[in-house]
Amino acid sequence: MGTQAPSNYDDSKIDTRTEEEKAIDAWLPITSSRNAKWWYSAFHNVTAMVGAGVLSLPYAMSELGWGPGVTVMVVSWIITLYTLWQMVEMHEMVPGKRFDRYHELGQHAFGEKLGLWIVVPQQLIVAVGVDIVYMVTGGKSLQKVHELVCKQEDGCANIKLSYFIMIFASVHFVLSHLPNFNSISGVSLAAAVMSLSYSTIAWGASVKKGVQPNVDYGYKAHSTAGTVFDFLSGLGEVAFAYAGHNVVLEIQATIPSTPEKPSKVPMWRGVVVAYIVVALCYFPVAFIGYWMFGNAVEDNILISLNKPTWLIVMANMFVVVHVIGSYQIYAMPVFDMIETVLVKKLRFRPTWYLRFVTRNIYVAFTMFVGITFPFFGGLLGFFGGFAFAPTTYFLPCIMWLAIYKPRRWSLSWLANWICIIFGVLLMVLAPIGGLRSIIVQAKTYKFYN
Repeated sequence: MGTQAPSNYDDSKIDTRTEEEKAIDAWLPITSSRNAKWWYSAFHNVTAMVGAGVLSLPYAMSELGWGPGVTVMVVSWIITLYTLWQMVEMHEMVPGKRFDRYHELGQHAFGEKLGLWIVVPQQLIVAVGVDIVYMVTGGKSLQKVHELVCKQEDGCANIKLSYFIMIFASVHFVLSHLPNFNSISGVSLAAAVMSLSYSTIAWGASVKKGVQPNVDYGYKAHSTAGTVFDFLSGLGEVAFAYAGHNVVLEIQATIPSTPEKPSKVPMWRGVVVAYIVVALCYFPVAFIGYWMFGNAVEDNILISLNKPTWLIVMANMFVVVHVIGSYQIYAMPVFDMIETVLVKKLRFRPTWYLRFVTRNIYVAFTMFVGITFPFFGGLLGFFGGFAFAPTTYFLPCIMWLAIYKPRRWSLSWLANWICIIFGVLLMVLAPIGGLRSIIVQAKTYKFYN
């Protein structure tokens, strides 16, 4: 698969940094700790990948239909595992250097300036987009728990979604001050366990409910245009579900590395475990959910399942715990970027109050946008195609071709070009459907109502 450069990075022996640079690197979230174990990478990757997107997969299936839906799901699993392997390999391909951040790899592949311009905007859109969607997801899940536990007929007040999003955000005003990836490993482990739990509840409860009477597997939309737009939106929702690559180099950066034991070995072991968990979560939820409810399924499968109440309450609480962990995993590279610019470019001193101010502003921003635009399905479709397809499906392939230059028509060359074509189609087509569904929902939506 192209010529392999040896990994001679040794954290202790090769170090040309000044004392000031070492102090700053020891303070920044991504480079401050390099003692992670392989299983850290497993549950960080599960937490990053198996987000709330899994709950929209039956809905995506209803928009795609059986044949295209199964094909897109399976092909996406294979392509994203391949591109993830490429990123793990490229982390240490230059002897004596580690690409600890996605944009550093981009700079190596495309040049100092162009690499930044290609990678950073997309990585920011993915990370901030996910965090905004998770604000909405966390709020909606809390609202669902409240509705199930405290019924209006029993005299309970109807509380607006905006308040539940604020409640969810309040957790992050505290958790966001954990300094680095290793410090959030406990939160991440809990989130990974929760993702497997609520996915199992989602498909298990669907099986218990059985195939619904008058189930219909045809397309929902009555017009050809509607069907096409729904199909495109479905593609975006699948792309969103496979969006863990944004943080993979940053996760690998926390693993120690020597020439004898390069970090790619434990990292890859963690990735394989994570991808097995991903398959166990995604495929049963998507296929069983669609099989039981057909095109009547909601854009969040748990909303279609109201009985038994205690189980659905539990599943929604699992979702809340999971998206708390996921939010932090995606926020960490953003914190790293902001803090790097402030400390290295603008020469601020690396202090706790600098971190306190910047991180609280970020949480407040994602909360505000989440409250303003809580269109869950449409947001997934739009962000899914717009930014997730490049960072997950084809940017690693372009970097691989640029760096390793495999022979034309060789297996590596063909595999990469297939991924690039598939990813570019996703990037162009998916946002169209997502944007249309946001516009349709926005027509009847009253802001901050």
